[in-house]
This record gives sequence, C-alpha cells and structure tokens, in this order.
Amino acid sequence: MAEQAPVVQQFVDYLKHERHFSPYTARCYGADLRQFAEYLAGDEVGPDQVIPDHLVPIVEQKLHAADAMTVRGFLAHLDSFGYSPATTARKIATLRSFYKWMLKKGNCDTNPMLLIRTPKQTKRLPKAIGVEQVEALLAAPDNRETLGARDRAILETLYSTGVRVSELVDLDRNDIDMEGSTMHVRGKGKKERIVPLGSHAMAAIRHYLTLLEPDHRFTELRNQSMIDPSVPLFINKNGGRLSSRSVRRKLDKYLKACGLDSTISPHTLRHSFATHLLDNGADLRSVQELLGHQSLSTTQIYTHLSSMRLRTAYEDAHPRAV
Repeated sequence: MAEQAPVVQQFVDYLKHERHFSPYTARCYGADLRQFAEYLAGDEVGPDQVIPDHLVPIVEQKLHAADAMTVRGFLAHLDSFGYSPATTARKIATLRSFYKWMLKKGNCDTNPMLLIRTPKQTKRLPKAIGVEQVEALLAAPDNRETLGARDRAILETLYSTGVRVSELVDLDRNDIDMEGSTMHVRGKGKKERIVPLGSHAMAAIRHYLTLLEPDHRFTELRNQSMIDPSVPLFINKNGGRLSSRSVRRKLDKYLKACGLDSTISPHTLRHSFATHLLDNGADLRSVQELLGHQSLSTTQIYTHLSSMRLRTAYEDAHPRAV
C-alpha cells in the first residue's frame, strides 16, 4: 500500500477524531486518497506500491495544486480499469470531502471538485429476505454451547434491532438493560440511541451470558466484568471483542448450513428488519429512529420494498389485476 502523504494522514485523523467516522470508514477514505496519490506520482509508482520517500513531497505538492483537469484525468484513469459508476461516485465523494477540508484549512486556493459531476447511477433497492428465511437462519446456530449461543444471540440482535454490524460489535455488557429490554447503541458520528429488544433476542442474550459465565475458557473475562461492566458483549474465542469481519464469516457459515443465498449480509438483516416493520404497519418516523437514520429520505427507500410486496400480493390474488 502506498505511503501516506502527510496531508492525507491529517485528513484521515480529522475524520476519525473530529468527524467521529468509524475506523473502517476513515480507512476507506484513506485508501481512495492513496489511489489518487499513486496516480499523481505517475508511472514511477504502480498500483498498491509504496511511494518512494523522495516522491512524497512532490505528491504532496500535487495534492495541494490539483485542479479540475487533474481530477478528470484521474477519473479517466479509473474508467480505464472498468470501475463501476458506484465505485467512481464513492471516490468522487472522498475527493469532495478532502478538498472541502483542504480549502477550509487554507491548504489550497480553490476547490477543484466544484467543477466535477458525479456519474449517474442505477438506483438499487436494498435487499430484504422473508420471515421464513430469517427464522431458518436464526435457528441455525447450536446454542447448547457458548460460542453457538453467542452466534444465536448475534443473529437475533441484528434482526430484532436493525443495528449496523459495526454498532453490534461495539456493544458492551452494560449497554444492555435487562430489566427494560432495551439496548444503548452508539451510531455513526457518535450519535446515540436507545432501541427496544424483542423477547427472543433478550432470551438469546441471557442464554449466551448464562453459558459464558461458568465457561473456564473465559475466566479472565468473568473476573474483569465483575470490576468493569463495560467489557465487550460479544467476544471471540480468545475473549476479545468480536470484529465486524468475524460476524460476516460466521453468518456465511450459517447461510451455507441453511442453504440460503450466500450474498445475504449482516446489512440484509437490517434491511429485513425495516421492511418487515413497515409491512406490518409501523410508521416511517419510528423506523427512522430505530435505524438511526439522520434523514427520513434515507428510510423512505424501504417503502418501495413494501409497495412492491403489496403489488405482488395484489396481482397474485385479484382476479382482474392483470
């Protein structure tokens, strides 16, 4: 991976510490900017190669001096590699944020992104799965042993609350209110919300913790939780905090065991949570709050899924629908 130009690292630090972006999102922005830096370094540096020390100041200078023609050249470069419009749009968004920050800091005289248009994209509806598929998935883990019970609790929590996987792995023990059956969630931009936990998810979490406490593999964790309740809720086999990638791997295992579509992701359970709520009469504002969406327009995409389901049901049932 290319060496970071100092200004790129400063921007990534700004995203993490001032904008409170998640480490994963900040890394993605950094990767996009490193690719732009590689392009600015020219033919001396190939893709994913380290920029030599003697070129770093030159690249830094080019980052400061980039104009709209420079950015258009970079976009043409991306196009030659066959990047999708969605990926190109994401990289443009990264450069927009970067140069807006650069201008604010006085690192450049003009914002080259003001003259750059984002390519049109095909609007994709979020994917949701049916209730029967969800139930088959939730029943897949063997909850007779600790880690299987953990996996059942993870899947139940994802579907019961619609939380993002990054929010799930960030949960601590004291984020769960056992009496009130609610969960304290730290969302994007350090925005916090309280979400209700369904009875099945609560039962799964209680069962997991019941098996975890006497498990000799996690004695140290048990001792730590007696002193500090803010220990991770969902742990890996070594007693550390579970990662988002690990959750995805475990989901893949259960999808295969159930014979379900391998493209289903933790985010699919979030989409399914929202879609099933709307299908059963929940109002859009409530779903917005549960999902932690800042804008109602983001939540409205799920109404299209519900409308499509109603249309299908209508056409299947009404004698003069088609």
